[in-house]
Amino acid sequence: MPIAPMPSREALRAGARDSATHARQLAECRLDEALDVGGTATPRERAAARVIAWNLERCKHVEASAQLLAALDPDVVLLSEMDWGMARSAQLHTTRELAARLGCAYAFGVEFLELDLGNEAERAQCEAQSNEVGLHGNAVLVRGELLRPALVRLERRGDWFDGARGERRIGGRCAVLAQVCLAARLVTVAALHLDSHGSRAQRAEELHVLLDAIDAYDREAPVLLGGDLNAFSLDLAEIGDRERVATALREHPERWSHPVPHEPLFALAAQRGYEWASCNALGVATLRHAAASGSSRGALKLDWFLCRGLTASAPRVIDAVDRGGRALSDHEAIAVDVRVGS
Repeated sequence: MPIAPMPSREALRAGARDSATHARQLAECRLDEALDVGGTATPRERAAARVIAWNLERCKHVEASAQLLAALDPDVVLLSEMDWGMARSAQLHTTRELAARLGCAYAFGVEFLELDLGNEAERAQCEAQSNEVGLHGNAVLVRGELLRPALVRLERRGDWFDGARGERRIGGRCAVLAQVCLAARLVTVAALHLDSHGSRAQRAEELHVLLDAIDAYDREAPVLLGGDLNAFSLDLAEIGDRERVATALREHPERWSHPVPHEPLFALAAQRGYEWASCNALGVATLRHAAASGSSRGALKLDWFLCRGLTASAPRVIDAVDRGGRALSDHEAIAVDVRVGS
């Protein structure tokens, strides 16, 4: 697992910010090899698997997040926005910590080498601190045996490198693949995170890269993908235009919670044999808003499962709050039960 020492990260941060420099640093930091595998599996035999997907927004509340997940009794957990050695999340390897509490094996793949302390609020909160490791990414946790873990880089644009988006980062969106054994069949699972600041076309292209990679990985195995697709139903640039948003909502008032007709990634998934109707609570939003008075569910449905060759049941959206009602993430968790065959 390549880890850049702090002096190297400081030099990268002080260096050039152009796209050619990003491409060179992405290769020199060996981020395409940045997959950490560990944990201890808890063997279990089930005809069906319960799968949770959750954007944990850095996983700043490991203990409470583990308690929420343990109560759901998952076989597989697909996670995005997990930190390793970041000041904002107490310098923890949050995937390793969560896996230990749940009795899971894990694979953590690096999306970004963070050159800053995070976004504006996190920089203010962690002022005068530094990141011990500075890694951020996605993960697969499995109660049983975790097989053939792999990292897939979905894009290499370097859009976060120059700091224009409020954070300095090397890397690009990624997915973590693995296989689990279910009813004597290998099933491919993937934790993915599509770009939050891009366009609908870019999100579709990122999914296209992943679906090609899955076919090269194992074309015959059933597949379940889960994660934050950032299915805004608009480009981020359009969301910043109030008049454009108002017009879009007048034309399609339910587009925030029903983005499928407006996001080309779903048509692409259907063309490749994937479906989502059986494995998602359709129309139920997954974005959570935190405020001084508490937190509440927003209108956007950003988090989805896509499946191929599996029978899905009991899809649901789970409030991402601890026992006292504190928000654990800005995304709700989503869950589904899957089995091989009808």
